[in-house]
Amino acid sequence: MDFMRDISIKILPLLWAITIHEVSHGWVANRLGDPTARLAGRLTLNPLKHLDPFGMLAFFLTRMIGWAKPVPVDPRHFRDPRRGMIWVALAGPVSNFAMAFISAGIYHALLPVFQAMGPAAEKSMLFPVFLMVGWSVRINAILGIFNLVPIPPLDGGRILVGVLPESAAEGYSKIEPYGFFIILFLLFTGVLSMFIFPIYRDFMSLLIR
Repeated sequence: MDFMRDISIKILPLLWAITIHEVSHGWVANRLGDPTARLAGRLTLNPLKHLDPFGMLAFFLTRMIGWAKPVPVDPRHFRDPRRGMIWVALAGPVSNFAMAFISAGIYHALLPVFQAMGPAAEKSMLFPVFLMVGWSVRINAILGIFNLVPIPPLDGGRILVGVLPESAAEGYSKIEPYGFFIILFLLFTGVLSMFIFPIYRDFMSLLIR
């Protein structure tokens, strides 16, 4: 029962976080001249259009790594393809950080209400909403930080490819087919957590004290 309660509290914040992340990629691409995501019907807030069941499962199992269906982007439509891809890649993590701050604001607005209720707070019909808002802060924060890891196909990897000199960028981009396995290796050896969680902890200390 605790597992099912855990899932029910986290599922909506997670769906919203990955939806905003992917729509942000597509929206920025569309603004820069690439209509691919829009024509594919991916500029929608319907989470079912972005859902990847395995990515969702991975998030609940690892509490860190998860993914949605990537929004299709064709950089050939951009006036400057390399710079365009930097902005598109940045849009996802930035949207998650923005959602983390917004959720934190709502959390702090609700916190005094539930503190005043004392033990009766957990019996309130709105208490699950309060928990969801708290998890929205955490999920958006970790997704934003994780996606900035500079390994393609993560957003951080695409940003790095965009800022490197062209010769170095071409060589670095060749690791993308192996990026997922590199990330898994770093995750299970604890290397990824060693770098990500101190940043996550400090970031969360600014949002939820």
